[in-house]
Amino acid sequence: MTTTTVTPATGPAEQAEAPRTPARRGRRRAGNALASHVVLTAASLVALFPIAWLVFLSLGPDKDDYLHPGEIWGKMTFDNYSFVLQNTNFWEWLKSSLIVSLGTTVIGVMAAATTGYAVSRMRFPGYRRLMWVLLLTQMFPIAVLIVPMYQILSDLQLIDSYLGLVLVYCSTAVPYCAWLLKGYFDTIPFEIDEAGRVDGLSPFGTFFRLILPLARPGLAVAGFYSFITAFGEVAFASTFMLSDTKYTFAVGLQSFVSEHDAQRNLMAATAVLIAIPVSAFFYLVQKNLVTGLTAGGTKG
Repeated sequence: MTTTTVTPATGPAEQAEAPRTPARRGRRRAGNALASHVVLTAASLVALFPIAWLVFLSLGPDKDDYLHPGEIWGKMTFDNYSFVLQNTNFWEWLKSSLIVSLGTTVIGVMAAATTGYAVSRMRFPGYRRLMWVLLLTQMFPIAVLIVPMYQILSDLQLIDSYLGLVLVYCSTAVPYCAWLLKGYFDTIPFEIDEAGRVDGLSPFGTFFRLILPLARPGLAVAGFYSFITAFGEVAFASTFMLSDTKYTFAVGLQSFVSEHDAQRNLMAATAVLIAIPVSAFFYLVQKNLVTGLTAGGTKG
């Protein structure tokens, strides 16, 4: 006896349902993309509004224009920028900020890179404890560190010197950058080190000629963090730098604030000018910045 299986015929409604599925998926994807763009646009506006507001206030000629910003439209001027550039120690602040920031970046990144590479590749006694000790140093607030650091710099005769301030900033930037670069070095295959040794390179030669070029994104992130840390810090700079001509931008900006008055228009103009070196530095490293931020977290 033969059993015959009868396949039910597909009705017109079911036939019409099939082509609708891709269309629904397409509309859903378009809706998700639209929602993402709306959220990102709103977030961008929120992030850019303070900057645009600061630039707008810097164009007001009076110190009280921030109280009635609507009146700035009819009297916009660049006099605030001219006053800051011609009648203050702006250029001295710029020189001091660049010396301290670039010195911290170079010294701090090299110290952090050698530390991170040593912990990543070498297994010496206490190498794990070393990284935890570096992390422990980040737990102390600045108010606790100022007094002992001042005593140390005073004994070394480094008060009111660029070198002393650079060393202080390195003490805060190196621990974080060492952790960052250690994670990045872990992503570089160990076979590269072995190949360098086969070719006759010393450990330092392998590090400088093979590893550092591959770690360029991680170095960019560490350099950017060190630069920003030194460029915008106030407490250490105002304590250890005594000469007006050696003030950094962050400390020099306070000169527009007195006991009974605050020249907010000049402060806004100076803040806009301060942002220019930071933006230029960010532009130089931004190609490697995103790669370096994400690569260190893939291993180890």
